[in-house]
Amino acid sequence: MRFGLRRRAAAGFATLLLPLAGLVGLASPAQAAATATASFTKTSDWGTGFGGQWTIKNTGTSSISSWTVEWDFPSGTSVTSAWDADVTSSGTHWTAKNKSYNGTVAPGATVSFGFNGAGPGSPSNCKLNGDSCDGTTVPGDNPPSAPGTPTASGITDTSVKLGWSAATDDKGVKNYDVLRDGKVVSTVTATSYTDTGLTAGTDYSYTVQARDTADQTGPVSGAVKVHTTGGTPTPPTTGDKVKLGYFTEWGIYGRNYNVKNLVTSGSAAKITHINYAFGNVTNGQCAIGDSYADYDKAFTADQSVSGVADTWDQPLRGNFNQLRELKAKYPNLKVLWSFGGWTWSGGFAQAAANPTAFADSCYSLVEDPRWADVFDGIDIDWEYPNACGLSCDTSGAAAFKNVLAALRAKFGASKLVTAAVTADGSSGGKIEAADYAGAAQYADWYNVMSYDFFGAWDAQGPTAPHSPLTSYSGIPKAGFDTADAIAKYKSIGVPASKLLIGIGLYGRGWTGVTQDAPGGTATGPAAGTYEQGIEDYKVLKTSCPVTGTVAGTAYAHCGSNWWSYDTPSTIAGKMSWAKSQGLGGAFFWEFSGDTGDGELVNAISSNL
Repeated sequence: MRFGLRRRAAAGFATLLLPLAGLVGLASPAQAAATATASFTKTSDWGTGFGGQWTIKNTGTSSISSWTVEWDFPSGTSVTSAWDADVTSSGTHWTAKNKSYNGTVAPGATVSFGFNGAGPGSPSNCKLNGDSCDGTTVPGDNPPSAPGTPTASGITDTSVKLGWSAATDDKGVKNYDVLRDGKVVSTVTATSYTDTGLTAGTDYSYTVQARDTADQTGPVSGAVKVHTTGGTPTPPTTGDKVKLGYFTEWGIYGRNYNVKNLVTSGSAAKITHINYAFGNVTNGQCAIGDSYADYDKAFTADQSVSGVADTWDQPLRGNFNQLRELKAKYPNLKVLWSFGGWTWSGGFAQAAANPTAFADSCYSLVEDPRWADVFDGIDIDWEYPNACGLSCDTSGAAAFKNVLAALRAKFGASKLVTAAVTADGSSGGKIEAADYAGAAQYADWYNVMSYDFFGAWDAQGPTAPHSPLTSYSGIPKAGFDTADAIAKYKSIGVPASKLLIGIGLYGRGWTGVTQDAPGGTATGPAAGTYEQGIEDYKVLKTSCPVTGTVAGTAYAHCGSNWWSYDTPSTIAGKMSWAKSQGLGGAFFWEFSGDTGDGELVNAISSNL
């Protein structure tokens, strides 16, 4: 990879107008409760339980837009069902909030809600919108503010650690309610909590609310979504396609492309998988590629997916933590750690000598407790088994199959195992050099690198599109196109559903070119922002607009430069072709080449 039970009880009992001590907590009360009263009536009693009704009366001169009634029950008394209000509890303290349809109370009007209760007790310490239920004002104590949105860490099959920034209150915060999927699971004094007893492979949502010394609850925080590890991945339903993009660890440097950009561009919402590139392969083992980028770099609030800055003492920082935050935001998104690539593929020769030891090392690294929740599997980017890339490999035709077999045995069925593979469909080419058919049984899919067929490494040309979909008259080398590569994989028995078409979000180009059509001569590579002969799509779309198409892709001749690259239009054609071939989906290299609004990623997603 270059790089209701709705039960209304009858009969009435005497109305009890109960005074209160304290305030009710509202995020933004529409008005003080001194302009309203709340009264309780026990409507029935059957010994072990009773029926109750609260009536709120607006005694003021302007409408009330919302109401909250709070009270305490003695231990052993509780609400078992309610109607016309949302009733919750924390210990012996009960809170009722209006429904969407009965929050507004006009001057002089009343509104009621009812409930069935268990036990012998009666309510006390009644509070209505921050003041006494008898209409008197209780001065000097406001409800607490909302705590910060929780962050999740240490996610396992059955637990998650939550942390949040403290709420504020004029008289002090006493504790915090932790809510899982809207229900209180614990009340704690610290600004952290570890929730246990969860189900593997399950989505949860967590919020927090503060309580002050008067036991008033403040507004609920923002939510963080958590997906526990483990469980068996749900296979794609019929018609679902893989939409995978590569995120490069080094992109956070010169390119200033962070994981957050996947959110702001809209791309994260349009993909199914991310390959994080690259982990190193050295001494026959999987190894960290760039420790600073991977798990140490502190991202500022404006760079962070969560909008919260990293701190010096948090357990995990860097891209890994940002990917964790991304997965919390998009719980169905899967992330694989990709190892090798053009630069580090030389290490696979030693790995192939002892595949079991290699697989053990990879599993230990990918499943390191510090970031095990981040990754859903492993991708191998070996360029190329038993053939030449940056260096030449002589591990033998069986080496690739042996490595994937060992990885599958170690990672098991619940994790993804994939590989980036050559698109050399020529006679006697790289596809024929290794047992890709035998290895396919161990892989979830292959990323067929159907780009970089031609480029300015041939400095004098001929000019040719780097990612032709099909062959064409004058193509510099037969078999160097997507269709021939896919056909060859199919012919050796690799299922079409395990093949993904590759798209480059960049162009390759020459300079010193006078001919508009492909096949012209050149004097060398065209200048690029980061490397000669290569440029991002986001630059080329305006600096050198398309002048023609050939073999299902586009080219551009501007001045003396000649570039080839894919556009939303050519990508639409390639996706249509991929569907006609029954392919498993598409992948692309890599996110930072796209426009700020994810133009090419959108073309891939919408046309699959």
